[in-house]
Amino acid sequence: MDRRTFLSSGSLLLTGAAFAKARPSHAEELSSGGWRTFEVVTRVELLKPNGTSHIWLPAALIIDTPYQKTISNRYAADGGEATLHRDKRNALGIVSGTFAPDAKPLLTLTSRVALRNHSVDMSARRPGPHVTQAELNYFLQPSHYVPTDGIVRTTALKAIAGATTDEEKARSLYEWVVKNTFRDPKVRGCGRGDIRFMLESGDMGGKCADLNALYVGLARSVGLPARHVYGLRIAKSDLGYQSLGIPSDKATRGQHCRVEVYLREHGWVPVDPADVRKVVLEEPPGNRPLSDELVSKAHNRLFGSWEMNWMAYNYAHDVNLPGSTGKPLVYFMYPQAETSGGRLDPFDPDTFKYEITAKEII
Repeated sequence: MDRRTFLSSGSLLLTGAAFAKARPSHAEELSSGGWRTFEVVTRVELLKPNGTSHIWLPAALIIDTPYQKTISNRYAADGGEATLHRDKRNALGIVSGTFAPDAKPLLTLTSRVALRNHSVDMSARRPGPHVTQAELNYFLQPSHYVPTDGIVRTTALKAIAGATTDEEKARSLYEWVVKNTFRDPKVRGCGRGDIRFMLESGDMGGKCADLNALYVGLARSVGLPARHVYGLRIAKSDLGYQSLGIPSDKATRGQHCRVEVYLREHGWVPVDPADVRKVVLEEPPGNRPLSDELVSKAHNRLFGSWEMNWMAYNYAHDVNLPGSTGKPLVYFMYPQAETSGGRLDPFDPDTFKYEITAKEII
């Protein structure tokens, strides 16, 4: 089934700057309840434009959640035109900038978000907020790199053997991913998330988009709705983990995806097996065993809770960038750009310069 992301045709077209207004109710809600407000600025400049240029940036999550409320997404395309496209089903906002051949391509996005730490009481047996069956069905579908048949389903069935409830199945899959994967520092960016290749080849290394994609695919294959939540680390960890935060206001390399799994007993539950493996590899002095105290704490905490020093972008997979001539993106977490010569490499600083900064404002 094709799960490519198609965007609303009713998007707002503006030149220069656009402002998404905060709802008045947010001001009251943010005055208490552990909310912290951050401003995140992404600035992209194309150093070698060639013909008409396009730049695309992921906006902060366009829906409200228990852990994030997006106050505003403001954007400016100096010398060009800026458009905000929305796809509510994937909580996806794409800021698209178009620049004429004689323009200097420069696109800036300023997002203000309110965040609070998120946890689900796994000992309580009460359903979460109402979720439609259509939404659950959507997050059971396979995507290009996250199939739900063949070796994926076979692996999942072995992992959940003996589990009877949704929670037991979800936790068994979490334990399986934590114990059978490793973080590979050689992988570019956040990885590709080709889980069939991982399982068939036996190469179980990767980064967050690989390890957490594996969890999503395994969960969906046994009937548990699951979704990636793509985002960005924007602050240090207050829980004692150097590896799970950023040390300064520079968030350019802070991209990180997480996972939610839907359990009838609890609603959408936060999960992050990839960060357990990040603590194992990167928490000083590095290469800690799973039995290490800091690793064990992360292992226990990251099924059911997230520390919100991180801002969510979207749930989207197989993303078609509006106006692009290139292939769909596996996920949209990094700035993207094209010129007449084709899609640029977001990891190549010689042609594609960008910076992301973050600061707490309340």
